[in-house]
Amino acid sequence: MPVVLDPDAAAVYRAFQEAGRPAYETLTAAEARAYYLQARLVTNPEPPELARIAPLSIPAPHGTIAARLYVPKHPRLKDGLAPALVFFHGGGWVIGDLDSHDVACRQLADAGALIVISIDYRLAPEHKFPAAADDAIAATKWVAGNARQLGIDPARLSIGGDSAGGNLTAVVALAARDDDGPKLAGQVLIYPAVDFAMTHGSHNEPETSVLLTHSVIRWFRDHYLNGAADIHDWRASPARAENLAGLPPAYVLTAGADPLRDEGDEYAARLKQAGVPVTYKHFPGQFHGFFTMGKLLPQANVAVSEIGAWLKSLG
Repeated sequence: MPVVLDPDAAAVYRAFQEAGRPAYETLTAAEARAYYLQARLVTNPEPPELARIAPLSIPAPHGTIAARLYVPKHPRLKDGLAPALVFFHGGGWVIGDLDSHDVACRQLADAGALIVISIDYRLAPEHKFPAAADDAIAATKWVAGNARQLGIDPARLSIGGDSAGGNLTAVVALAARDDDGPKLAGQVLIYPAVDFAMTHGSHNEPETSVLLTHSVIRWFRDHYLNGAADIHDWRASPARAENLAGLPPAYVLTAGADPLRDEGDEYAARLKQAGVPVTYKHFPGQFHGFFTMGKLLPQANVAVSEIGAWLKSLG
């Protein structure tokens, strides 16, 4: 598929190249995390003002999972309770944290007029698969079980995330369907990684190796998975789930210059074929990771606004 970056995305890509940005696969995991967080300061837009932001500590079998609660100024209340989005940050299961996606969560809380709870799941290689998936599932169950105490309407609880967070979103949706809930109102899949086989065409196109390069994807994979057998586990590759029927309505976003483009497109098509209501949005001139770069990329703010409107449409 021919890929042409739009002028803003091309300018950002050139700036990263001229800055001598080190490739993540040349760094240790700790170095990559620090660099990723630093880059966010340059690309994140000014955050909207919210009513309240508070830390949370979620009990889990291994100890606790840190989380952060975002309450907008004007939540859509029903009987005093607001809808909510449990959010899983991107970063290849290796980098990213509550701070790297703080602005994105503030934006989503404001745009969707809902509470956002960001989850600080365990990262690889210190905690390999399925640690991140286990944490995402456990955290979502806890939020659902404590919804009213958090000011959340349990009937309007959605999940979402970008990249690796999109992967965890798909996994949580499948687990909730097959393991007695919680019942979810929707799922937001922002350029999701859904198949570790990495055999889709966009994984082999030179034009898609932009920022998220083909080699760094393999670096993430090798840090997260224990071995080749994990590729076939639906908790790593949700696209490997045979049946997608009965999943919550989905908003699926893909980008043109993204190695994950084709698997995200195919997953959206399979959801639709399974009878799941799907809103699909493709940004042909953008690269992977653009969603959090609203300071430099106007299309990122368009995406936030559209996702917020979609979340509002759920009720």
